[in-house]
Amino acid sequence: MATEDQVVGCILGGAIGDAFGGPYEGRRGPLVLSEPSHWCVSDDTQLTLATVEAIVDSPFIGPERIAASFVDWYRRGDVTGVGSSTLKALRDLAAGGHWALSGRKGEMAAGNGAAMRIAPLAFLVDPGTQDGRTLIRDVCRITHASDEAYVGALAVVLAIRKVLSGSWASDLSLVRAVAEDLPDVRVTERLLEVAALDPHTPPRDVATTFGCSGYVVESVPFAIFSASRAAEIGFEAVIGEVVQAGGDTDTNASIAGQIAGAWLGATAIPDSLSDRLPTADSVVALARRLHSRSAAAPN
Repeated sequence: MATEDQVVGCILGGAIGDAFGGPYEGRRGPLVLSEPSHWCVSDDTQLTLATVEAIVDSPFIGPERIAASFVDWYRRGDVTGVGSSTLKALRDLAAGGHWALSGRKGEMAAGNGAAMRIAPLAFLVDPGTQDGRTLIRDVCRITHASDEAYVGALAVVLAIRKVLSGSWASDLSLVRAVAEDLPDVRVTERLLEVAALDPHTPPRDVATTFGCSGYVVESVPFAIFSASRAAEIGFEAVIGEVVQAGGDTDTNASIAGQIAGAWLGATAIPDSLSDRLPTADSVVALARRLHSRSAAAPN
């Protein structure tokens, strides 16, 4: 079972990565980082928090409740910077569409919009069971009805579960450990390609070779590889390396921040970062509720 420090580290770490990376989104790396005057979170964090809200007060986790929470946030104007697949789904849901029919299908649905918001389920859903994987798939389908998007999200859940428990062999990289538990799709193939690299390869070189765009086949392997260095270089350096690589900086840094934050815990996140996040107090409060919900869940 995850500690409160780990749960808060995950949710807060993702929000910090989102805010840190936001000003650089879409730029080609390698980037020189400056000090943006203002931090704000985007849909990466907003839909993650909407997911938390949907599950903390309910004994039942299901796509219906999560989709309804997304609609509430969308109608209030509290979801910003969404990609085309997520925006289509939110509009369809707000118009009364069913969650199972709202997600975009086909190649254009293989974005990282499901992977960026799936982290809360890592504390309540066992991805080692068929029921757990079906639930993760259904939650992804709210916005992305794509096998690649689902496996990318599943990879994030597995990465968080593995760093929480340390449940991978000492001679096996986190990237490979995640890949070996996944179905055979392009995300998995890319994870295995990245796992074959020297673990000390700078993330910017990984991005140059394999890409770091919003395409889930690029973003999730890149984020997991970057986060796998957390115990060695620390949370802030992980986020900085991800953002310096350019590309989909807010989402890549958010996913890497979720994994690194869960691994190291909130106490390892420098105050200099959390103090710059305007929503830090509300993020931490909601993350603590998620921990309480996970602690009360059956083992």
